[in-house]
Amino acid sequence: MRDLYARFGGGLATIFLSLVLVWLAAMVLAPNLMMIDYALRPNLPPAQIGGPQDLWSADNFLYLANEGVHRAIFFKTVWASALVAAVTLVVCYPIAFWMAQRATPGQLSIALMLVIIPFFINEVLRTLAWFILLAYRGPLNAVLQGIGLIDAPIRWQGDGGVLAGMVYAYILFMLLPIYNAIESLDKSQIEAARDLGSPTWRTHWRIVIPHAKAGIATGCVFTFMLAAGSYVAPALLGSPGSRWFTEIIYNWFFEGGDWNRGAAYALTLLVLCLAVVLVTLRVFRVNLTDVAK
Repeated sequence: MRDLYARFGGGLATIFLSLVLVWLAAMVLAPNLMMIDYALRPNLPPAQIGGPQDLWSADNFLYLANEGVHRAIFFKTVWASALVAAVTLVVCYPIAFWMAQRATPGQLSIALMLVIIPFFINEVLRTLAWFILLAYRGPLNAVLQGIGLIDAPIRWQGDGGVLAGMVYAYILFMLLPIYNAIESLDKSQIEAARDLGSPTWRTHWRIVIPHAKAGIATGCVFTFMLAAGSYVAPALLGSPGSRWFTEIIYNWFFEGGDWNRGAAYALTLLVLCLAVVLVTLRVFRVNLTDVAK
């Protein structure tokens, strides 16, 4: 705060802070307060809103607790989002390390270009591309049949298709934070560990990963939150047996017309996601300031 006033002066700094507070109030605080209000009220006809039956209660939350199918999908969404974050981490960590410590400037430029350019396309179109690729008579099955690995086409839509689509969709949010963290690591530390006879896995475990823990935590938090709140990938790449909790929320709002129950479901997902994020930061021993960097 003092740095802001020292750099921009009292008047300009006050304007900046006021704009931030207005944005937070209008785009973050107000919508969430409205969602809490909706979640605690019953779904009533317009004529009964504000009447004696329009009282706060926990009925919408209790409905989720007692609805076995929705409860199972809720917890499945949570652990599946954690799985998406874990797989994305496994995919991105070697690439980030190579980009930060091994790649030449020319190779780094090409790698960044190859990673970033696909994100110029809308997420829906990128997911549709995966839908075409994984289709029953799509290119993947055609190639696998052509080289003799499978005899008949495989239905890839389902949990596997959703996992692949989400890992691809959110890879950038995992890759760049880890790359930025590893880039600041002094290469002499890795060389010293190698000269002292440390195997590769121990060098990463004792030197690289502790140094990059803030980037890893940031990538895991971003990827988990995006996966838990995703709707496009489960809707296009999933199957009836791989429904996502966001699809149920969408159905309550736009098909069932019950905004109150939909708000309760959405609020429950939000609270649990925040809890998972805080636990993740605690495990990595990283605070929100490190994530913001």
